Amino acid sequence: MTPAALTNLYSARAGFAVVWAVALLAAGPDLGPLQVALLVLYPLVDAAATSLDARASRGPGVVSGLWANAALSLVTAAALAAACASGVPAVLRVWGAWAVVAGVAQLAVGARRIRGTSGQWPLVVSGAISVLAGASFVAMAGGDDPELTSVAGYAVLGGVFFLASALRLRRSAKRSGQRAMATSPATPTA
Repeated sequence: MTPAALTNLYSARAGFAVVWAVALLAAGPDLGPLQVALLVLYPLVDAAATSLDARASRGPGVVSGLWANAALSLVTAAALAAACASGVPAVLRVWGAWAVVAGVAQLAVGARRIRGTSGQWPLVVSGAISVLAGASFVAMAGGDDPELTSVAGYAVLGGVFFLASALRLRRSAKRSGQRAMATSPATPTA
């Protein structure tokens, strides 16, 4: 995927994460139909965005990691739909397991892309944080009165990291463009 396309994709993902988190918080702490729809929507959007990235990317390790992550997100959407019938603890366990596995996949893809595409460090860090956050969601599920607010915070943090990557990619593309203009021969004017 080109740096410009990745910048746009990461920017869109950042915006979606923040809007989604605000909607989840506004919907309230209970697992009503709106909360269930929002919980299932998040991994579906993740699967779609990851699929777009996979279709446009190169490199066997990167592409296979992206497709695996997209498939994981689809499975997670179905698992969340089922978990919602059992309550918030079940939702947190599923979300936590997804965060751990997706974080590991994000770490792997980001690490493979670091050499060829600038702006991947925030996603590598985000992958590591996702693993830790996932473990904490699973731990929260066993606690007294677990809430979905932590899931909204996780989405916002992920959005911040996507935005940081988009900004780094944009800055890197500008520097590359400036270097290309500085080294290209001058065009004569008529």
